[in-house]
Amino acid sequence: MIGASLLLSAMAVSATNLFVSDYSGHITTLNLSEKNGSYSLEKTHSNEGCAPNPSWLTIDPSRGLLYCMNEGLTSPNGSLASFIINTNGSLKTIQNTTTPNGPVSGVLYGEPAGQRGIALAHYGGSAVSTWLVRENGTFVKNEDFFYYLDQPGPVPDRQDAPHEHEALTDPTGKYILVPDLGADVVRVFSWDVENLKLKELDSLKAKAGSGPRHAAFYTPSSLAGSTTYFYLVAELASTVTGYAVTYLPNNGGLSFTELSVQPTTGPYTLHRINAPAEIHVSPDNRFLLISNRNDSSFSLPQPNGTVIPSDSLSTFSLCPDSGNITFHQLWAAGGSFPRHFSLSATGNLVAVGLQNDQRVVVLERDVASGLIGEPVARIGVQGNVTNVVWDQVRGLGGLGE
Repeated sequence: MIGASLLLSAMAVSATNLFVSDYSGHITTLNLSEKNGSYSLEKTHSNEGCAPNPSWLTIDPSRGLLYCMNEGLTSPNGSLASFIINTNGSLKTIQNTTTPNGPVSGVLYGEPAGQRGIALAHYGGSAVSTWLVRENGTFVKNEDFFYYLDQPGPVPDRQDAPHEHEALTDPTGKYILVPDLGADVVRVFSWDVENLKLKELDSLKAKAGSGPRHAAFYTPSSLAGSTTYFYLVAELASTVTGYAVTYLPNNGGLSFTELSVQPTTGPYTLHRINAPAEIHVSPDNRFLLISNRNDSSFSLPQPNGTVIPSDSLSTFSLCPDSGNITFHQLWAAGGSFPRHFSLSATGNLVAVGLQNDQRVVVLERDVASGLIGEPVARIGVQGNVTNVVWDQVRGLGGLGE
């Protein structure tokens, strides 16, 4: 039972923090606490050091730092800001610097104990930028890559230009991958270990008009030589496609072989035609979760007697032998437009950022079965939610450890 397992796991830890960004310009610290099996979610701190349009949060838990990307929706440029995460969950601004327009994702790369960088994906600016980061949270520009299209893609209103939508690293930490919604590719980069400058390698070509948005890696075994899989969510086609990944010799890049999906080959079409957004592999490496926006699959009764439509979260079982996915559950996300979600460190809770509802909902999740359950807490914020992450610096990552 979900409720029983959640109650037992909640006894270990009583509280943790989450950080939430929203388009009103705020990064809000939320404290999620539990007492006798009941949860409460409250705002404890707010910081406007990433205004006006925070779009993404990246935590460096080893250094107690948080990086925030400001998308700059109404300005020619975006910005990158860094913060110290204080022990009470508040943030102290370190630096805020102008970037190319439209940063919507960022990932740390390099040697954890040495020189590190952060790579940003710029949706509006059609670019990838990199920055060298220091232990104290300050940073300096490293380089920019700007991209152009000779002609619009098959979906002209969304593919008028390259739109880099996410930056992520592979499981070995040697490559950066950037899904490009406008150009229907996933860009692949290696980097120089001395100066962290990127080298662009052969890209993964996605189906024309599919609109690659976000992606996740899955490595079934930690044994050397085990197969690695890559799952790509396409926003425009409403699909998820799996690939087996082969590492080329001499740091030469990645080769992708598309997986067959039973009973047919090709991408797995998600529930209805919607705008899928975020994708994660569960902490126990058994399930793939995807958020579906604008599908209105559920109707949720409210305490005041009204009923609101809710978009959904899809869960798939992962096959360690083939990498194929099997549909497992479709469940209410708690409201409208789940742009982002993240799982607690043990996977027993899912924090969902509902963009259009300007709200964060925390859902229970049974780790053994992989099934998501009812909301245990919810709270509104000041603007459209763009990102919600667990405070990893406290070593908690969510209740239940």
